[in-house]
Amino acid sequence: MGTARPDMQEDTSVTIEYADNGDIRLAYESFGSADDPVILLVMGLGTQMLAWDEAFCALLVDGGYRVVRMDNRDIGLSTHLDAAGLPDMTPMQSGGLLTDAKYLLSDMAQDAVAVVDTLGVDAVHVVGGSMGGMIAQEFALNHPDRTRSLTSIFSTPAPRIGSPTREAMAALMLPPARSEDEAADRAVAMYRVVGSPGYPLDEQSLRERSRQAYRRGDDPAGTARQLAAIHASGDRTERLAALTVPTLVLHGQDDPLVRLSGGEATAAAVPGATLVTYPGMGHDLPRELWPAVTAEILALADSTR
Repeated sequence: MGTARPDMQEDTSVTIEYADNGDIRLAYESFGSADDPVILLVMGLGTQMLAWDEAFCALLVDGGYRVVRMDNRDIGLSTHLDAAGLPDMTPMQSGGLLTDAKYLLSDMAQDAVAVVDTLGVDAVHVVGGSMGGMIAQEFALNHPDRTRSLTSIFSTPAPRIGSPTREAMAALMLPPARSEDEAADRAVAMYRVVGSPGYPLDEQSLRERSRQAYRRGDDPAGTARQLAAIHASGDRTERLAALTVPTLVLHGQDDPLVRLSGGEATAAAVPGATLVTYPGMGHDLPRELWPAVTAEILALADSTR
């Protein structure tokens, strides 16, 4: 059974709400009017809802939508599956099939459905970044009736497609932080490698967000369980061929963590999908691109009205 870890500190500056998927409790926050259609934002590996910046969310709200961001299981204020322990990642290191995942991406997609159920809406526009894009793909595949549109950002249909450069993988595997300051330093070091080379790194905001995330619930073991879920969930390419949900794929042309071929493969797999790529963009969302990115998301959502 999952637990709320005792070191987790709720952010009292925002109103956190919760949804339950069996023993899993999901923390989420919403912006905008409850009368507007919902855009659900799902973030990636080891990354809390904070990565969907409030100003980014506000651009979507200004477009006429209620925006909901959530913490996945094993991250932030959502349930951490401490009792599950660490997965055995040895087979992955030797190119074998990973079988010790504690859950799959489809289970994480079901968490997102629990949030939608709690919101009391029939269907949402689901937007996912990185691992969140994989979860969003599973959401649309398993629950097309709950999906108004799908936007997959710097993601892939399979971990073997668009696999990271050696330098990006090394940055992802930096030693865990032991304090807020170390968490900030670690984030800056990582995004200097995987971030957007064509745009300045907003180091101050990144440090502030990393410190806040550390206070809310830093959990390297939880990140390992999420990574195992990615590798144990297999290749979605053939399944995506049957998807009829309006789909948008956004990807940075200079992404070293999920390389451009991951986005290209996602768009090629989904009939009628639109692919938009950005020169100079890596594995993050530079503030300078927020107007362009949110305009694409809103245009897709508006097209379904």
